[in-house]
Amino acid sequence: MYIRASVFFLGVLATLFLGWTGLTLIPELQISEIQPAAGLKPYTDDQLRGRAIYIREGCVYCHSQQTRPEGFGADQKRGWGRPSVPGDYVYDRPHLLGTMRTGPDLFNIGARQPSEDWHLIHLYNPRATSPGSIMPPYPWLFKEDEVFAKEVYAARGERIVPVPEGFAPKGKVVIATKDALDLVAYLLSLDHTYPVEETGNSNE
Repeated sequence: MYIRASVFFLGVLATLFLGWTGLTLIPELQISEIQPAAGLKPYTDDQLRGRAIYIREGCVYCHSQQTRPEGFGADQKRGWGRPSVPGDYVYDRPHLLGTMRTGPDLFNIGARQPSEDWHLIHLYNPRATSPGSIMPPYPWLFKEDEVFAKEVYAARGERIVPVPEGFAPKGKVVIATKDALDLVAYLLSLDHTYPVEETGNSNE
């Protein structure tokens, strides 16, 4: 009986150890060997705060950040950029690959839409920049104020958002909060247009 119990106990330990090794240790060792892609820059403090807001606001539930190679969808035809590689995600912990594309892929949104104004307006009211968009607005990332001379806002260090007529509140100006500016800084950092070393045919 004692021998059987010992064998059973050792079997359980061996199973747990092998499972831990295969599911945790080996993947961690593989990931730790991945080097940043040439041209990839670490996030700034503002971009990191913006990334946290991206997660907080649930952007990852509707947007992916992974461009697929030819033959695995229409990403290349849509002009979303080259296929992503592991080195593109070295500074992303956790990664935000996403599983849904209710909205477009954002892997290269900073290259496709390099305007800070565009992103701020889009966050305030997506229909102002993209007619027919089903993306929800994020008005809590902004505040509305009375209309003063531009110098007043400049002295306060406030960023006025040039919302188009018809979408702006009447008699008021829209001002971006720090959260909005940080989120846009993160979105603008999503530019992976730098070249990477070819790794062969991804379809094989």
